[in-house]
Amino acid sequence: MIENDHSDADSKPQGGIVRIIGGSRKGRKLVAWEQQGIRPMRDFVRSALFSILNEFVPDAAFLDLCCGTGSVGLEALSRGAASCMFVDLSPDSCGIARRNLESLDFLTEGRVLEGDAVAMIDELGRRARRFDIVFVGPPYYQELVPSILTALADGRVLADDFVVVAEIHHKETAANAYGVLERVNVRRYGDNQLLFYRRGTSDKQPSGGQNG
Repeated sequence: MIENDHSDADSKPQGGIVRIIGGSRKGRKLVAWEQQGIRPMRDFVRSALFSILNEFVPDAAFLDLCCGTGSVGLEALSRGAASCMFVDLSPDSCGIARRNLESLDFLTEGRVLEGDAVAMIDELGRRARRFDIVFVGPPYYQELVPSILTALADGRVLADDFVVVAEIHHKETAANAYGVLERVNVRRYGDNQLLFYRRGTSDKQPSGGQNG
């Protein structure tokens, strides 16, 4: 199912203030950054995402891949996730994510790993780490989502009742299934498209509310 909820998502943030939308840190600002090429998820897309994930977030182990500023994982922590692992290849992004964890007093719940997402998935698998929710948000137009989902396909880092969400540009593509991952929902917000994957044919599809 594809639902097109918004038509103005092609407007990009121009250094504006990014805030936590809900939960214990609602209204708190993320730290400012000057580095180019770091693209936080737009507020209305983040709000819609967490409306859909609402029942899955409390007490979840969250993995934020290609985390950028960390806005998605930080939102999850604010809404009751037990922990969040932030992964990004960019030292600048990792530094911003760490500063946000400190600013929002989430240093106990959050950890930042600098490295390639695929390599970090393998490393986390060898450490026997498992996550309830995985968000994949790499830069657009680099066709990174398929390779990252392929790395997740063996399920080694996924809890039994996992949700994987991948954000892609609507002109990019990803398969309906990767190993244990089966796509159960697609939401489009202007140029943004969110792909939801669950294990096999689970009847617990994250198809709830559309807007936060």
